[in-house]
Amino acid sequence: MNFSSEQPKIIVVGSSSIDLVLETEKVPCKNETVIAQNSESYFGGKGANQAVGAARLGASVYFIGCVGMDPLGQQIMRNMVGENVNVGFVYETDQEATGTAYVTTSEGNAAIVVVPAANNYLSIEHVESADKYFHTVDLVLLQLEVSMQVVDYTVKKAKKYGKKVGLYASPAQKLSNDILENVDFIVVKSNELHIVFGEDQTEDILKKYFNKVFVRDDINSTVYFDGTEMKYCRNDNDKNSYKMGMGDAFTAGFAVALCHKNSIDDCVKFGNEVSAKVSAKKGSQTGLPRVSDFFS
Repeated sequence: MNFSSEQPKIIVVGSSSIDLVLETEKVPCKNETVIAQNSESYFGGKGANQAVGAARLGASVYFIGCVGMDPLGQQIMRNMVGENVNVGFVYETDQEATGTAYVTTSEGNAAIVVVPAANNYLSIEHVESADKYFHTVDLVLLQLEVSMQVVDYTVKKAKKYGKKVGLYASPAQKLSNDILENVDFIVVKSNELHIVFGEDQTEDILKKYFNKVFVRDDINSTVYFDGTEMKYCRNDNDKNSYKMGMGDAFTAGFAVALCHKNSIDDCVKFGNEVSAKVSAKKGSQTGLPRVSDFFS
C-alpha cells in the first residue's frame, strides 16, 4: 500500500445529518412498541461521513452540502471544521431543518429512517459555485442522499475537467447509463444490486463493469471482477459490532488509496481495513481511522 507525500484533493458532494440511535432488545415489527435501553446522537449523513473519512486519511477535502439554519446545522459545520474539512461550500437554507436520521438497532441489526430535509435543497447552482475548485482536485465523491439532478450534474462537471468520480450508490436508486459509464467506481450493497442496475445477476454485472463495481455486504466483504477472475476481500472479526457507516468508510478509504495511485486490489483491501475500524465504535464517524492508525 503506497501513500505518497502529495496530499490528495477531494470534493465530496452530498448529505449531512444528525443521527439519533436507539438501542433496543429487538428491532420492532409492524404495530409493535419496544423500549429503548439507550439513546445517543452522532454526526452522520453519507456525504459528511465520506468527507470526514477522507480528511482523517490525509486528504484535503471540500464538502458541498446544505444544512438548515438551526443549532443542528451549526453543530455539523463546527464538527467538519474540527475535522479539517473545508465548509466554504456548505449552504444554509431557511426552508427546511437540518437533515436527521432515526436508527433503531439491536444485536447488529438496524432499522433506519432518514429525513433528508435541508439536504433536498442542495442544488446544481450550489455545485456550480465551486466550479473553480473542480479543475484542481484529484477525485469527486458522491452518494444518493441528495437529488439525482445534483448527482448527474456533478458527474458531468467532474468529467468535463477529466477528474475521477466515485459513487456510493446508497440509498439505492436506478442509475442512468450516463452515470454508469462516466463514474470511475461504484460501491453497491449486495442486497440492492437489482435496484441500482435493474437486474440482480451479480456475476454478469461485475464482468460488464470490471474493476469498477464493488459489491459489499454487512460482514465487510467486497466482491469485484478484475477482468480475469472474481476477487473477494473480507475483513470480519469480533469487533465488527456496529454496521453504521461501513459503506461510507470503505468508499472514503478506497478513494484515498486510488488518489495515491495504488492498484485496485490494494484500494479494496485498504477500504475494507478502514471499514473494519469504523465498525468497532458506535456512530458513523466516531471510529473513522487516521493515517497514523496504519502508518505509525
